[in-house]
Amino acid sequence: MAQLSQMAEPAGAPMPKGFRSAEIGWPRLDLVPHPPRRVPLIGDVLGANVRTPVQDSMRIGRALGPIFRRKAFGKEIVFVWGAELTAELADESRFAKHVGLGVANLRPLAGDGLFTAYNHEPNWQLAHDVLAPGFSRDAMAGYHPLMLDVARQLTSRWDEREAAGRSVDVPGDMTKLTLETISRTGFGHDFGSFERSRPHPFVTAMVGTLSYAQRRNVVPPTIAPLVLRGATRRNTADMAYLNRTVDDVVAARRAAPGQGTGDLLDRMLEVAHPETGERLSAENIRRQVITFLVAGHETTSGALSFALHYLSRSPDVLARAQAEVDEIWGDVAEPAYEQVAKLRYLRCVLDESLRLWPTAPGFSRQARQDTTLGGTHPMREGAWALVLATLLHRDPEAWGEHPETFDPDRFAPSAVRARPAHVFKPFGTGARACIGRQFALHEATLVLGLLLRRYDLHPDPGYRLRVAERLTLMPDGLTLRLGRRA
Repeated sequence: MAQLSQMAEPAGAPMPKGFRSAEIGWPRLDLVPHPPRRVPLIGDVLGANVRTPVQDSMRIGRALGPIFRRKAFGKEIVFVWGAELTAELADESRFAKHVGLGVANLRPLAGDGLFTAYNHEPNWQLAHDVLAPGFSRDAMAGYHPLMLDVARQLTSRWDEREAAGRSVDVPGDMTKLTLETISRTGFGHDFGSFERSRPHPFVTAMVGTLSYAQRRNVVPPTIAPLVLRGATRRNTADMAYLNRTVDDVVAARRAAPGQGTGDLLDRMLEVAHPETGERLSAENIRRQVITFLVAGHETTSGALSFALHYLSRSPDVLARAQAEVDEIWGDVAEPAYEQVAKLRYLRCVLDESLRLWPTAPGFSRQARQDTTLGGTHPMREGAWALVLATLLHRDPEAWGEHPETFDPDRFAPSAVRARPAHVFKPFGTGARACIGRQFALHEATLVLGLLLRRYDLHPDPGYRLRVAERLTLMPDGLTLRLGRRA
Protein backbone atom coordinates (compact mmCIF):
# COMPACT_ATOMS: atom_id res chain seq x y z
CA MET A 1 0.00 0.00 0.00
CA ALA A 2 2.82 2.41 0.82
CA GLN A 3 4.44 1.72 -2.55
CA LEU A 4 1.18 2.50 -4.35
CA SER A 5 0.79 5.70 -2.38
CA GLN A 6 4.31 6.83 -3.21
CA MET A 7 3.49 6.51 -6.91
CA ALA A 8 0.99 9.34 -6.50
CA GLU A 9 3.84 11.82 -5.97
CA PRO A 10 4.78 13.63 -9.19
CA ALA A 11 8.42 13.95 -10.15
CA GLY A 12 10.18 17.19 -9.38
CA ALA A 13 8.91 20.11 -7.33
CA PRO A 14 5.23 20.44 -6.45
CA MET A 15 3.11 21.86 -9.24
CA PRO A 16 1.89 25.44 -8.78
CA LYS A 17 -1.59 25.78 -7.28
CA GLY A 18 -4.53 27.30 -9.08
CA PHE A 19 -5.90 26.83 -12.58
CA ARG A 20 -3.32 26.29 -15.34
CA SER A 21 -4.73 26.96 -18.80
CA ALA A 22 -3.84 24.45 -21.51
CA GLU A 23 -1.52 26.73 -23.47
CA ILE A 24 0.92 26.66 -20.53
CA GLY A 25 1.55 22.93 -20.78
CA TRP A 26 0.68 21.95 -24.36
CA PRO A 27 3.27 23.47 -26.76
CA ARG A 28 1.41 22.15 -29.85
CA LEU A 29 -2.09 23.04 -28.80
CA ASP A 30 -2.80 23.77 -32.46
CA LEU A 31 -2.89 20.01 -33.03
CA VAL A 32 -5.87 19.66 -30.68
CA PRO A 33 -9.21 20.52 -32.36
CA HIS A 34 -11.69 22.95 -30.83
CA PRO A 35 -15.28 23.95 -31.71
CA PRO A 36 -15.48 25.85 -35.00
CA ARG A 37 -17.24 29.00 -33.81
CA ARG A 38 -14.68 30.30 -31.34
CA VAL A 39 -15.31 33.93 -30.38
CA PRO A 40 -12.23 36.14 -29.76
CA LEU A 41 -11.65 36.91 -26.06
CA ILE A 42 -14.71 34.90 -25.04
CA GLY A 43 -13.98 31.45 -26.45
CA ASP A 44 -16.22 28.48 -27.21
CA VAL A 45 -19.41 29.76 -25.62
CA LEU A 46 -21.86 29.75 -28.51
CA GLY A 47 -24.50 27.14 -27.84
CA ALA A 48 -23.10 26.35 -24.41
CA ASN A 49 -25.36 25.78 -21.40
CA VAL A 50 -23.83 26.72 -18.06
CA ARG A 51 -26.06 24.17 -16.31
CA THR A 52 -24.89 21.19 -18.39
CA PRO A 53 -21.14 21.56 -19.08
CA VAL A 54 -20.56 17.78 -19.07
CA GLN A 55 -23.32 17.09 -21.58
CA ASP A 56 -22.13 20.03 -23.69
CA SER A 57 -18.63 18.53 -23.68
CA MET A 58 -20.04 15.15 -24.70
CA ARG A 59 -21.76 16.73 -27.69
CA ILE A 60 -18.58 18.56 -28.72
CA GLY A 61 -16.39 15.52 -28.15
CA ARG A 62 -18.54 13.34 -30.39
CA ALA A 63 -18.01 15.86 -33.18
CA LEU A 64 -14.29 16.55 -32.67
CA GLY A 65 -12.88 13.17 -31.74
CA PRO A 66 -10.96 11.50 -28.90
CA ILE A 67 -8.98 14.61 -27.89
CA PHE A 68 -10.33 18.14 -28.08
CA ARG A 69 -10.23 21.45 -26.24
CA ARG A 70 -12.70 24.03 -24.99
CA LYS A 71 -12.00 27.61 -24.00
CA ALA A 72 -14.09 30.13 -22.12
CA PHE A 73 -12.98 33.54 -20.85
CA GLY A 74 -9.27 32.70 -20.92
CA LYS A 75 -9.56 29.22 -19.44
CA GLU A 76 -8.72 26.45 -21.87
CA ILE A 77 -9.03 22.74 -21.05
CA VAL A 78 -7.92 19.71 -23.03
CA PHE A 79 -10.41 16.81 -22.91
CA VAL A 80 -9.57 13.19 -23.66
CA TRP A 81 -12.00 10.33 -24.13
CA GLY A 82 -10.41 7.92 -26.58
CA ALA A 83 -9.62 4.48 -25.14
CA GLU A 84 -6.00 4.42 -26.31
CA LEU A 85 -5.20 7.92 -25.05
CA THR A 86 -6.90 7.21 -21.73
CA ALA A 87 -4.81 4.06 -21.30
CA GLU A 88 -1.70 6.23 -21.60
CA LEU A 89 -3.02 8.75 -19.08
CA ALA A 90 -3.72 5.87 -16.66
CA ASP A 91 -0.02 4.91 -16.68
CA GLU A 92 1.09 5.80 -13.14
CA SER A 93 4.74 5.99 -14.18
CA ARG A 94 3.97 8.86 -16.56
CA PHE A 95 0.89 10.58 -15.10
CA ALA A 96 -0.61 11.38 -11.69
CA LYS A 97 -3.88 12.78 -10.44
CA HIS A 98 -4.51 16.42 -11.20
CA VAL A 99 -6.80 18.32 -8.85
CA GLY A 100 -8.97 19.75 -11.60
CA LEU A 101 -10.97 22.93 -11.66
CA GLY A 102 -14.20 21.63 -10.13
CA VAL A 103 -12.39 19.60 -7.47
CA ALA A 104 -10.15 22.54 -6.58
CA ASN A 105 -13.27 24.64 -6.04
CA LEU A 106 -14.15 22.31 -3.16
CA ARG A 107 -10.86 22.86 -1.35
CA PRO A 108 -12.21 25.72 0.80
CA LEU A 109 -14.48 23.07 2.31
CA ALA A 110 -12.54 19.80 2.08
CA GLY A 111 -8.95 21.10 2.04
CA ASP A 112 -6.43 18.27 1.96
CA GLY A 113 -9.05 15.56 2.37
CA LEU A 114 -8.48 12.35 0.41
CA PHE A 115 -10.37 13.53 -2.66
CA THR A 116 -9.21 17.14 -2.87
CA ALA A 117 -5.59 16.86 -1.63
CA TYR A 118 -2.76 17.78 -3.95
CA ASN A 119 -0.35 14.93 -4.62
CA HIS A 120 2.46 16.55 -2.66
CA GLU A 121 0.41 17.18 0.50
CA PRO A 122 1.53 14.74 3.23
CA ASN A 123 -1.92 14.33 4.77
CA TRP A 124 -3.09 12.40 1.73
CA GLN A 125 -0.51 9.65 2.32
CA LEU A 126 -1.15 9.65 6.07
CA ALA A 127 -4.93 9.47 5.79
CA HIS A 128 -4.85 6.87 3.02
CA ASP A 129 -2.68 4.49 5.02
CA VAL A 130 -4.63 5.00 8.24
CA LEU A 131 -8.07 4.60 6.63
CA ALA A 132 -7.49 1.92 3.99
CA PRO A 133 -8.00 -0.94 6.50
CA GLY A 134 -11.46 0.54 7.15
CA PHE A 135 -12.43 -0.80 3.73
CA SER A 136 -11.03 -4.30 4.15
CA ARG A 137 -13.24 -7.35 3.75
CA ASP A 138 -13.60 -7.77 7.52
CA ALA A 139 -14.53 -4.11 7.92
CA MET A 140 -17.07 -4.37 5.11
CA ALA A 141 -18.69 -7.40 6.71
CA GLY A 142 -19.05 -5.36 9.89
CA TYR A 143 -20.85 -2.59 8.02
CA HIS A 144 -23.33 -5.00 6.41
CA PRO A 145 -25.88 -5.15 9.30
CA LEU A 146 -26.08 -1.35 9.44
CA MET A 147 -26.60 -1.22 5.68
CA LEU A 148 -29.48 -3.64 6.10
CA ASP A 149 -30.96 -1.54 8.87
CA VAL A 150 -30.98 1.59 6.70
CA ALA A 151 -32.42 -0.40 3.78
CA ARG A 152 -35.30 -1.44 6.05
CA GLN A 153 -36.12 2.23 6.55
CA LEU A 154 -36.23 2.70 2.79
CA THR A 155 -38.48 -0.31 2.13
CA SER A 156 -40.80 0.72 4.94
CA ARG A 157 -41.20 4.11 3.26
CA TRP A 158 -41.69 2.53 -0.16
CA ASP A 159 -44.24 0.06 1.23
CA GLU A 160 -46.32 2.99 2.43
CA ARG A 161 -46.09 4.74 -0.94
CA GLU A 162 -46.98 1.55 -2.82
CA ALA A 163 -49.96 0.83 -0.58
CA ALA A 164 -51.23 4.38 -1.14
CA GLY A 165 -50.77 4.08 -4.92
CA ARG A 166 -48.23 6.91 -4.94
CA SER A 167 -44.98 7.16 -6.87
CA VAL A 168 -41.59 7.29 -5.17
CA ASP A 169 -39.01 10.05 -5.60
CA VAL A 170 -36.05 7.90 -6.60
CA PRO A 171 -33.13 10.39 -6.35
CA GLY A 172 -34.51 11.89 -3.14
CA ASP A 173 -34.94 8.54 -1.42
CA MET A 174 -31.62 7.17 -2.67
CA THR A 175 -29.93 10.27 -1.25
CA LYS A 176 -31.55 9.66 2.13
CA LEU A 177 -30.49 6.02 2.04
CA THR A 178 -26.86 6.61 1.13
CA LEU A 179 -26.41 9.53 3.54
CA GLU A 180 -27.71 7.41 6.41
CA THR A 181 -25.57 4.46 5.34
CA ILE A 182 -22.24 6.30 5.27
CA SER A 183 -23.02 8.40 8.35
CA ARG A 184 -24.03 5.41 10.46
CA THR A 185 -21.43 2.91 9.26
CA GLY A 186 -18.57 5.39 9.14
CA PHE A 187 -19.32 7.77 11.97
CA GLY A 188 -22.04 6.32 14.18
CA HIS A 189 -24.36 9.24 13.43
CA ASP A 190 -28.05 9.07 12.50
CA PHE A 191 -29.36 12.04 10.50
CA GLY A 192 -32.95 10.77 10.74
CA SER A 193 -33.41 11.32 7.01
CA PHE A 194 -36.42 9.01 6.63
CA GLU A 195 -38.25 10.77 9.41
CA ARG A 196 -38.21 14.02 7.45
CA SER A 197 -40.58 15.16 4.73
CA ARG A 198 -37.84 17.36 3.24
CA PRO A 199 -34.13 16.72 2.71
CA HIS A 200 -31.92 17.03 5.77
CA PRO A 201 -30.23 20.45 5.94
CA PHE A 202 -26.89 18.67 5.53
CA VAL A 203 -28.01 17.48 2.10
CA THR A 204 -29.28 20.94 1.16
CA ALA A 205 -25.97 22.50 2.20
CA MET A 206 -23.98 19.82 0.40
CA VAL A 207 -25.92 20.26 -2.84
CA GLY A 208 -25.39 23.99 -2.48
CA THR A 209 -21.61 23.67 -2.19
CA LEU A 210 -21.39 21.26 -5.12
CA SER A 211 -23.58 23.48 -7.29
CA TYR A 212 -21.54 26.54 -6.34
CA ALA A 213 -18.31 24.74 -7.29
CA GLN A 214 -19.86 23.84 -10.62
CA ARG A 215 -20.96 27.43 -11.26
CA ARG A 216 -17.47 28.71 -10.52
CA ASN A 217 -16.24 26.49 -13.34
CA VAL A 218 -18.24 28.39 -15.94
CA VAL A 219 -18.45 31.98 -14.66
CA PRO A 220 -15.57 34.24 -15.78
CA PRO A 221 -13.30 35.15 -12.83
CA THR A 222 -13.48 38.85 -13.70
CA ILE A 223 -17.23 39.02 -13.15
CA ALA A 224 -17.63 36.19 -10.61
CA PRO A 225 -17.56 38.53 -7.56
CA LEU A 226 -20.53 40.43 -9.01
CA VAL A 227 -22.51 37.61 -10.63
CA LEU A 228 -22.01 35.18 -7.76
CA ARG A 229 -22.31 37.63 -4.87
CA GLY A 230 -25.48 36.10 -3.48
CA ALA A 231 -24.35 32.56 -4.29
CA THR A 232 -21.06 33.18 -2.52
CA ARG A 233 -22.87 34.29 0.65
CA ARG A 234 -25.04 31.17 0.53
CA ASN A 235 -21.99 29.00 -0.09
CA THR A 236 -20.24 30.51 2.94
CA ALA A 237 -23.28 29.71 5.06
CA ASP A 238 -23.50 26.19 3.60
CA MET A 239 -19.84 25.49 4.38
CA ALA A 240 -20.26 26.80 7.92
CA TYR A 241 -23.24 24.50 8.46
CA LEU A 242 -21.37 21.47 7.11
CA ASN A 243 -18.39 22.26 9.34
CA ARG A 244 -20.58 22.70 12.43
CA THR A 245 -22.38 19.44 11.76
CA VAL A 246 -19.16 17.49 11.43
CA ASP A 247 -17.63 19.19 14.46
CA ASP A 248 -20.64 18.09 16.51
CA VAL A 249 -20.28 14.48 15.32
CA VAL A 250 -16.58 14.42 16.18
CA ALA A 251 -17.12 16.11 19.54
CA ALA A 252 -19.76 13.55 20.50
CA ARG A 253 -17.33 10.72 19.77
CA ARG A 254 -14.49 12.42 21.67
CA ALA A 255 -16.82 12.82 24.66
CA ALA A 256 -17.39 9.06 24.75
CA PRO A 257 -13.95 7.45 24.22
CA GLY A 258 -14.05 3.72 23.76
CA GLN A 259 -17.73 3.76 22.80
CA GLY A 260 -17.11 3.50 19.08
CA THR A 261 -17.21 0.38 16.97
CA GLY A 262 -13.88 0.62 15.23
CA ASP A 263 -15.46 2.58 12.36
CA LEU A 264 -13.81 5.22 10.18
CA LEU A 265 -14.15 7.91 12.83
CA ASP A 266 -12.51 5.69 15.45
CA ARG A 267 -9.63 5.11 13.06
CA MET A 268 -9.26 8.85 12.45
CA LEU A 269 -9.21 9.62 16.17
CA GLU A 270 -7.26 6.69 17.56
CA VAL A 271 -5.05 5.03 14.93
CA ALA A 272 -1.53 6.17 14.18
CA HIS A 273 0.29 5.52 10.93
CA PRO A 274 1.75 2.00 11.18
CA GLU A 275 5.24 3.12 10.14
CA THR A 276 5.65 6.75 11.19
CA GLY A 277 3.38 6.92 14.24
CA GLU A 278 1.79 10.12 12.92
CA ARG A 279 -1.85 10.90 13.64
CA LEU A 280 -4.41 12.97 11.78
CA SER A 281 -4.83 16.51 13.07
CA ALA A 282 -8.19 17.77 14.30
CA GLU A 283 -8.53 19.97 11.22
CA ASN A 284 -7.74 17.12 8.84
CA ILE A 285 -10.21 14.83 10.62
CA ARG A 286 -12.94 17.38 9.94
CA ARG A 287 -11.93 17.50 6.29
CA GLN A 288 -11.87 13.72 5.97
CA VAL A 289 -15.30 13.34 7.58
CA ILE A 290 -16.76 15.94 5.22
CA THR A 291 -15.10 14.19 2.28
CA PHE A 292 -16.60 10.82 3.20
CA LEU A 293 -20.04 12.19 4.03
CA VAL A 294 -20.26 14.08 0.74
CA ALA A 295 -18.45 11.73 -1.66
CA GLY A 296 -19.64 8.63 0.17
CA HIS A 297 -23.29 9.26 -0.49
CA GLU A 298 -23.64 11.64 -3.42
CA THR A 299 -22.11 9.35 -6.04
CA THR A 300 -23.73 6.14 -4.77
CA SER A 301 -27.20 7.69 -4.69
CA GLY A 302 -26.75 8.69 -8.33
CA ALA A 303 -25.57 5.21 -9.29
CA LEU A 304 -28.60 3.61 -7.64
CA SER A 305 -30.96 6.10 -9.26
CA PHE A 306 -29.62 5.52 -12.77
CA ALA A 307 -29.74 1.75 -12.26
CA LEU A 308 -33.38 1.87 -11.14
CA HIS A 309 -34.23 4.05 -14.14
CA TYR A 310 -32.73 1.57 -16.60
CA LEU A 311 -34.25 -1.44 -14.83
CA SER A 312 -37.70 0.13 -14.99
CA ARG A 313 -37.29 0.70 -18.74
CA SER A 314 -35.91 -2.78 -19.48
CA PRO A 315 -38.51 -5.43 -18.56
CA ASP A 316 -36.36 -8.36 -19.71
CA VAL A 317 -33.37 -7.16 -17.70
CA LEU A 318 -35.58 -6.53 -14.66
CA ALA A 319 -37.08 -10.02 -14.84
CA ARG A 320 -33.67 -11.65 -15.20
CA ALA A 321 -32.25 -9.69 -12.27
CA GLN A 322 -35.27 -10.54 -10.11
CA ALA A 323 -34.92 -14.23 -10.99
CA GLU A 324 -31.27 -14.15 -9.94
CA VAL A 325 -32.10 -12.55 -6.59
CA ASP A 326 -34.85 -15.08 -5.97
CA GLU A 327 -32.54 -17.99 -6.77
CA ILE A 328 -29.44 -16.81 -4.90
CA TRP A 329 -31.10 -15.41 -1.80
CA GLY A 330 -34.00 -17.83 -1.63
CA ASP A 331 -36.38 -17.43 1.31
CA VAL A 332 -33.94 -15.90 3.81
CA ALA A 333 -35.38 -12.82 5.45
CA GLU A 334 -32.20 -10.84 4.82
CA PRO A 335 -29.07 -11.78 2.89
CA ALA A 336 -25.77 -12.47 4.60
CA TYR A 337 -22.73 -10.44 3.61
CA GLU A 338 -21.34 -13.25 1.43
CA GLN A 339 -24.58 -13.56 -0.54
CA VAL A 340 -24.40 -10.05 -1.99
CA ALA A 341 -21.37 -10.67 -4.20
CA LYS A 342 -23.12 -13.74 -5.66
CA LEU A 343 -25.57 -11.47 -7.50
CA ARG A 344 -23.33 -11.36 -10.54
CA TYR A 345 -25.93 -10.32 -13.10
CA LEU A 346 -27.25 -7.56 -10.86
CA ARG A 347 -23.69 -6.30 -10.50
CA CYS A 348 -23.53 -6.25 -14.31
CA VAL A 349 -26.68 -4.08 -14.27
CA LEU A 350 -25.02 -1.68 -11.85
CA ASP A 351 -21.80 -1.55 -13.88
CA GLU A 352 -23.70 -0.93 -17.10
CA SER A 353 -25.57 1.96 -15.46
CA LEU A 354 -22.23 3.37 -14.28
CA ARG A 355 -20.89 2.98 -17.80
CA LEU A 356 -23.62 5.09 -19.34
CA TRP A 357 -23.74 7.65 -16.54
CA PRO A 358 -20.71 7.51 -14.24
CA THR A 359 -21.82 9.75 -11.41
CA ALA A 360 -18.30 11.14 -11.18
CA PRO A 361 -18.21 12.05 -14.88
CA GLY A 362 -14.48 12.66 -15.29
CA PHE A 363 -11.06 12.81 -13.71
CA SER A 364 -7.93 14.80 -14.49
CA ARG A 365 -4.37 13.59 -15.03
CA GLN A 366 -1.13 15.55 -15.16
CA ALA A 367 2.25 14.67 -16.65
CA ARG A 368 4.97 13.72 -14.16
CA GLN A 369 7.62 14.86 -16.64
CA ASP A 370 7.80 16.09 -20.23
CA THR A 371 6.17 13.48 -22.44
CA THR A 372 4.16 12.96 -25.63
CA LEU A 373 0.58 11.72 -25.63
CA GLY A 374 -0.47 9.39 -28.40
CA GLY A 375 2.84 9.93 -30.19
CA THR A 376 1.52 13.30 -31.40
CA HIS A 377 0.78 15.71 -28.56
CA PRO A 378 3.77 16.99 -26.54
CA MET A 379 3.05 17.76 -22.89
CA ARG A 380 5.29 19.62 -20.49
CA GLU A 381 5.69 18.45 -16.90
CA GLY A 382 2.51 19.43 -15.06
CA ALA A 383 0.39 19.69 -18.23
CA TRP A 384 -2.99 18.12 -17.60
CA ALA A 385 -6.04 16.77 -19.37
CA LEU A 386 -9.55 15.95 -18.24
CA VAL A 387 -10.64 12.40 -19.06
CA LEU A 388 -14.33 12.57 -19.94
CA ALA A 389 -15.53 9.21 -18.60
CA THR A 390 -19.04 9.67 -19.99
CA LEU A 391 -17.58 9.53 -23.52
CA LEU A 392 -14.79 7.07 -22.74
CA HIS A 393 -17.56 4.68 -21.71
CA ARG A 394 -19.19 5.23 -25.10
CA ASP A 395 -16.10 4.83 -27.30
CA PRO A 396 -17.22 2.53 -30.15
CA GLU A 397 -13.71 1.08 -30.41
CA ALA A 398 -14.13 -0.36 -26.92
CA TRP A 399 -17.89 -0.85 -26.62
CA GLY A 400 -19.07 -1.71 -30.13
CA GLU A 401 -21.44 -0.16 -32.65
CA HIS A 402 -24.27 0.71 -30.26
CA PRO A 403 -22.61 2.13 -27.14
CA GLU A 404 -25.73 4.09 -26.11
CA THR A 405 -27.74 0.89 -25.68
CA PHE A 406 -28.24 -0.39 -22.13
CA ASP A 407 -26.91 -3.96 -22.12
CA PRO A 408 -25.67 -5.50 -18.84
CA ASP A 409 -24.16 -8.43 -20.74
CA ARG A 410 -21.33 -6.08 -21.67
CA PHE A 411 -20.00 -6.96 -18.21
CA ALA A 412 -20.19 -10.73 -18.56
CA PRO A 413 -16.70 -12.13 -17.77
CA SER A 414 -15.97 -13.06 -21.39
CA ALA A 415 -16.92 -9.58 -22.61
CA VAL A 416 -14.76 -7.90 -19.98
CA ARG A 417 -11.76 -10.04 -20.92
CA ALA A 418 -12.21 -9.16 -24.60
CA ARG A 419 -12.06 -5.40 -24.00
CA PRO A 420 -8.95 -3.25 -23.71
CA ALA A 421 -7.82 -2.18 -20.26
CA HIS A 422 -8.71 1.25 -18.86
CA VAL A 423 -11.99 1.74 -20.75
CA PHE A 424 -14.25 1.59 -17.66
CA LYS A 425 -13.36 4.22 -15.09
CA PRO A 426 -16.33 5.20 -12.88
CA PHE A 427 -14.07 5.44 -9.81
CA GLY A 428 -11.09 7.24 -11.30
CA THR A 429 -7.74 5.53 -11.76
CA GLY A 430 -4.45 4.68 -10.11
CA ALA A 431 -3.31 5.31 -6.57
CA ARG A 432 -5.80 8.16 -6.19
CA ALA A 433 -8.83 6.14 -7.30
CA CYS A 434 -11.83 6.09 -4.96
CA ILE A 435 -10.85 4.44 -1.66
CA GLY A 436 -14.50 3.55 -0.97
CA ARG A 437 -15.18 1.72 -4.22
CA GLN A 438 -15.95 -1.67 -2.67
CA PHE A 439 -18.09 -0.05 0.01
CA ALA A 440 -20.20 1.69 -2.63
CA LEU A 441 -20.54 -1.40 -4.82
CA HIS A 442 -21.56 -3.64 -1.91
CA GLU A 443 -24.10 -1.09 -0.68
CA ALA A 444 -25.59 -0.51 -4.14
CA THR A 445 -25.81 -4.21 -5.02
CA LEU A 446 -27.38 -5.03 -1.64
CA VAL A 447 -30.01 -2.29 -1.97
CA LEU A 448 -30.87 -3.16 -5.57
CA GLY A 449 -31.26 -6.82 -4.60
CA LEU A 450 -33.56 -5.96 -1.71
CA LEU A 451 -35.70 -3.69 -3.88
CA LEU A 452 -35.98 -6.10 -6.79
CA ARG A 453 -36.95 -8.96 -4.52
CA ARG A 454 -39.76 -6.83 -3.10
CA TYR A 455 -41.07 -4.70 -5.96
CA ASP A 456 -41.87 -4.53 -9.63
CA LEU A 457 -40.81 -1.17 -11.09
CA HIS A 458 -43.15 0.84 -13.35
CA PRO A 459 -41.83 3.98 -15.07
CA ASP A 460 -43.74 7.16 -15.72
CA PRO A 461 -44.62 6.76 -19.46
CA GLY A 462 -44.02 10.45 -20.08
CA TYR A 463 -40.62 10.65 -18.43
CA ARG A 464 -37.48 11.07 -20.52
CA LEU A 465 -34.16 10.89 -18.75
CA ARG A 466 -32.83 14.30 -17.76
CA VAL A 467 -29.41 14.48 -16.12
CA ALA A 468 -28.73 17.14 -13.49
CA GLU A 469 -25.13 18.26 -13.07
CA ARG A 470 -23.66 19.49 -9.77
CA LEU A 471 -20.10 18.17 -10.26
CA THR A 472 -21.70 14.76 -9.88
CA LEU A 473 -24.51 13.48 -12.11
CA MET A 474 -28.03 12.54 -11.02
CA PRO A 475 -31.31 11.76 -12.83
CA ASP A 476 -33.56 14.79 -12.55
CA GLY A 477 -37.21 14.34 -11.68
CA LEU A 478 -37.17 10.53 -11.75
CA THR A 479 -40.19 8.88 -10.14
CA LEU A 480 -41.35 5.27 -10.26
CA ARG A 481 -44.54 3.46 -9.40
CA LEU A 482 -44.16 0.26 -7.43
CA GLY A 483 -45.97 -3.05 -7.36
CA ARG A 484 -45.46 -5.56 -4.56
CA ARG A 485 -44.28 -8.88 -5.91
CA ALA A 486 -46.26 -11.96 -4.91
